[in-house]
Amino acid sequence: MKWHSSMGQPCDESVVVSSSPTTPCSPRSAPWILAAAILGSSLAFIDGTVVNLALPALQASLGATATQIQWIVESYALFLSSLMLAGGSLGDIYGRKRVFVTGIVVFTGASMWCGVASSVEVLLIARSLQGVGGALLVPGSLAILGANFGERERGKAIGTWSGFTSITAAAGPVLGGFLIEHATWRWAFFINLPVALAVLAITMRYVPESRNRKIDAPLDWPGAVLASVGLGAIVYALIESTNRSWNDPVLIAVILLGLCALAAFTVVESHSRAPLIPLGLFRSRRFSGVNILTLFLYGALSGLLFFLPLNLIQVQGYTPTSAGAALLPFISLMFVLSRWSGGLVDRYGARRPLIIGPAVVAIGFALFALPGIGGSYWSTYFPAVTLLGFGMAISVAPLTTTVMNSVSGEHTGTVSGINNAISRMAGLLAIAVLGSIMLSGFYSHLKAGLESSGLETSTRIKIASQRERLAAIEIPQDIPPEQRAKVKQTIDESFLAGFRFVAFSACGLALLSVGTTWLFIGDNPRDRSTTSV
Repeated sequence: MKWHSSMGQPCDESVVVSSSPTTPCSPRSAPWILAAAILGSSLAFIDGTVVNLALPALQASLGATATQIQWIVESYALFLSSLMLAGGSLGDIYGRKRVFVTGIVVFTGASMWCGVASSVEVLLIARSLQGVGGALLVPGSLAILGANFGERERGKAIGTWSGFTSITAAAGPVLGGFLIEHATWRWAFFINLPVALAVLAITMRYVPESRNRKIDAPLDWPGAVLASVGLGAIVYALIESTNRSWNDPVLIAVILLGLCALAAFTVVESHSRAPLIPLGLFRSRRFSGVNILTLFLYGALSGLLFFLPLNLIQVQGYTPTSAGAALLPFISLMFVLSRWSGGLVDRYGARRPLIIGPAVVAIGFALFALPGIGGSYWSTYFPAVTLLGFGMAISVAPLTTTVMNSVSGEHTGTVSGINNAISRMAGLLAIAVLGSIMLSGFYSHLKAGLESSGLETSTRIKIASQRERLAAIEIPQDIPPEQRAKVKQTIDESFLAGFRFVAFSACGLALLSVGTTWLFIGDNPRDRSTTSV
């Protein structure tokens, strides 16, 4: 790769980007800038995969229900997705390096708090704060790349970022799974600390400050509040719909609150001097299409990967370490192929890789629905994980490059924030929606199985009342061993029934991604927005 450089000294904080997308840096500092972006992003990626692995142990330790473990993931995702827009804009206004470092500090402190939490309630508060930190650091990592690499070099830089981020994310689940299995679930959060210290040291030494000097207005805090309230209300309604009827006045009121807040957000953005989402950006057909694609594709991925560790550990009998290792083919393919796929847009345009990649992903999702209980990993989940990794490797770098190249360079922080927010919002909504689908499929199968089990009515009611715990249902001790084994099999089969609904739903979302590319994204890789925002 040819690094963008023309100076003989490392960048320092006296080098400030104005409205130009890039500032020259020395060959010595350029790899360190890329390393800072990789490690910073890895904090959020590692957290997502390792926390999912910790959910079964955490559920047993804190006695959490399925709704509560959803919120352990969703509380983080809610603040991450809704405030990431603010994080991207803060970087453009006050300095990308400054906001990036602040995010790392907040994220690290919240990770320590998560690790010492003694109840689900405390953990939820700490996870929310962790989401705030993530909202500052995640868009900053890509914005720093956009500010330091020219458009010709950016695709390969993003491909390298994507590949090495995958490697760091690979080590996280395996090491985290080992620590969860042999020590405690709390290591799912403590594992972030050494990575955070490393990225802080590199960033402070090598990363130059950059900002968009064209922005002369304060951050749009009303927009940030309205986005958080709107998303939070809708996600709350989706998750609580498993416990309440859709005719429930509380649920109706919450949905109306969410819709009104999002409508108000749109009005505020259209009149703000420095909006979180410059609505003019969406006049670019390419920019709009690639963000819709992101919503579908990352929603499918997040929804399935939320339930997969529960399936592997609680139903298939994997240890946390082996469950983490089960995703290694996915991550390895992302690493090996991401640098190559980063150049696909320059060679073939965005359209072909963003059709082929999601189509392969859809096949991978469908394969997750095939395995029953037991069987060798190599004949059950390995084919699905491999195809999923291959499809995502084709998709991720071209998708990210297309987003970053679709608008003018001074908006790199804002564009990164929007696309990252949409990808996280996709996961937020998908886990809530697919969680409802999962619980519905699980309970339907469980109810039928219990009715034909021959158990006493009181015992069936006792088991069914725990349905929110999914495969972690505690079977009453007074049931004879033979019947206990049958009840356990019924519970496991019920979980698989719900999981299959999730897998096929994810497949459908991936196919919608293909259709979005077909309709919105043309072949010209340099099709840029000419909109003035």
